[in-house]
Amino acid sequence: MADSLLLTLNAGSSSIKVALFDADGTDDGGALPAARWSGEADGLSAGLEARLRVRDAEGRTLHDAALEGDQRSHQGALAALLDWHARQGGGGRIAAVGHRIVHGGVNFVEPVRADEAVLNELTALEPLAPLHQPHNLAGVRAAMQAFGSVPQVLCFDTAFHAVQPDVNRRFALPRNLHDAGVQRYGFHGLSYESIVAQFAQLAPQLAQQRVIVAHLGNGASMCAMAQGRSVATTMSFSPLDGLTMGTRCGHLDAAVVLYLMRSRGMSADAVEKLLFRESGLLGLSGVSSDMRELEASKLPAAAEAVTHFAEQVVQHMGSLAAALRGVDAIVFTGGIGENAASLRERILRECGWLGIDVDAGADAAGGTRLTTLQSRVSAWVFKTDEEAVIARHTARVLRNQGGHPAHR
Repeated sequence: MADSLLLTLNAGSSSIKVALFDADGTDDGGALPAARWSGEADGLSAGLEARLRVRDAEGRTLHDAALEGDQRSHQGALAALLDWHARQGGGGRIAAVGHRIVHGGVNFVEPVRADEAVLNELTALEPLAPLHQPHNLAGVRAAMQAFGSVPQVLCFDTAFHAVQPDVNRRFALPRNLHDAGVQRYGFHGLSYESIVAQFAQLAPQLAQQRVIVAHLGNGASMCAMAQGRSVATTMSFSPLDGLTMGTRCGHLDAAVVLYLMRSRGMSADAVEKLLFRESGLLGLSGVSSDMRELEASKLPAAAEAVTHFAEQVVQHMGSLAAALRGVDAIVFTGGIGENAASLRERILRECGWLGIDVDAGADAAGGTRLTTLQSRVSAWVFKTDEEAVIARHTARVLRNQGGHPAHR
């Protein structure tokens, strides 16, 4: 694949994230590959300011411009980004495009080449991940149109958790429902995989330890790992379960849904909108879904939302430690996990009973290790890199020259 390039694409409801990699720098061993550049088009929804930003590997801005007219669609934003790339004269051909797909269901447990049959099967999963799956698949179709016969490789957030013990994947429902796919899947798998890949460079001992990784952002989940493999996680059948999130409610008694429909007369669509788009930090605070705005706010409801978020992380920390029968290390990642130092320290101090001795100076200074050397349980902050994982998977599928659906 000399002089070949790999493009990674992560399409959301109002944004599209893209990164460009050298294909020959994405082997399965060693450090994660570094992107030549990464770009994001955001504000693609009506009423928002749409912009395209591109940064190099060191984070320096290469391009920052408004998107107008037809560029405000996912397909148009992708075309604008590719036009910018072509004008740079960097050479090389795009050999494949790798995509993040949130839900792979029961059948897709490894990266696969996209075709119509695969896309149709994944479309049937859209009700389980309505904030993500439709846009992920729209991004695939936009790339198909833009690149013609160039292979499109799909990488699944659920795949990382497919190795969990059966007891941790089952609900206490009749067995025929489990067999039909009503089970715990888990999400953020590409992020968790990127954290595991960084163990060797940043903290080699973690590869053999019991580790809880907290991916905290607008979407938030936690994963218990033993020797780098998923044992249990907070999200389950859909990305709605588990922690309090930006606009998602997290763990909820299922009877609440029955009450809303029977006693409050809400339709299924209205309940879905409430739980996925109007709850979480936004619903609790009435102010914002953005942790930065909530921490800066003087309103009591904003502080209550932050406290609720932290408490849910602490309680799930205990649950995941139990799933591992003990814990040796905690890793924070994601937009909140990587940047909200005071919230990280708050969570760690509330988890002091685990044997955590926080090094406040290191955390405030942006260090990778957040605990003292004497701490029985170490704590760390790693930067997630889902795009690098997608690029590595995409290169492997191309080398194998198969890429047919990996069914169980």
